[in-house]
Amino acid sequence: MAPTPTTSPSPSSSPSSSKSPSASPSTSASPSASPSKRATPTASATRPRTPSRGTALGAWPNAPAGEPVSATIEVSGSYDGGMKRYSGSGELGGGGQGEDQDALFELADGAVLKNVILGAPAADGIHCLGSCTLQNVWWEDVGEDAATFKGTSASARYTIDGGGARNADDKVFQHNGAGTVTIKNFQVENFGKLYRSCGNCDTQYERHVVVSNVKATGPGQSLVGVNANYGDTADLSGITIVGGEMNVCERFQGNDSGDEPTKLGSGADGTHCRYSSSSISYQ
Repeated sequence: MAPTPTTSPSPSSSPSSSKSPSASPSTSASPSASPSKRATPTASATRPRTPSRGTALGAWPNAPAGEPVSATIEVSGSYDGGMKRYSGSGELGGGGQGEDQDALFELADGAVLKNVILGAPAADGIHCLGSCTLQNVWWEDVGEDAATFKGTSASARYTIDGGGARNADDKVFQHNGAGTVTIKNFQVENFGKLYRSCGNCDTQYERHVVVSNVKATGPGQSLVGVNANYGDTADLSGITIVGGEMNVCERFQGNDSGDEPTKLGSGADGTHCRYSSSSISYQ
């Protein structure tokens, strides 16, 4: 495990999710109990019974220490949490499901967040303002969303590699911006949707998601939801569903008016929901 970087306290209050990240000096930093912090760079298918192949999924971790977060931690570069548990406090400690909450972590374009456990309350989890990597990140109790992806470039890449999420009343990963989300070597339990391309954002984009080597334990509503009318795609492989049926891929008619999107259908169609029956196994 890499050593925990050191943080430099920032006097500013919690940033809004819409602001652009500022450049940060290349210095090491480590999470402190300071109320405001900035981390800076350190460098319905057929049911085959064949188990999915891929990287073995690890056991859920137990955090050796806790870290209260009362103002969003801004990350530029790489931030190693050392497997501490980060939970909201103060203004981030409400624990509600309301929209437009601040995040515990806000990642600048290109940032990496790794070895972090998000406890309860988790506010709005993690915001990625551009491309980002979430490596070995665990959510014990998802708040509004586990992570929201906001980059506006079609070339934006958001990667979730390892980790897991539990207890999401609705969405785990919310894709509001453009680009491609990759979810791999991940496990999810008791959730609404693992991934959703925003169905009614003010600005809409063509979005893509790739899901591989994922174990989904019910209850769960669906793995992914995409907007067919905006050209979204979902590619799935190595999916293991435990504890009953759930939709694998749902297609919607998205809009930019704020209305509830219309569901068009579910299941593989070769265009927007792309997977074979052998890609999904059940236990």
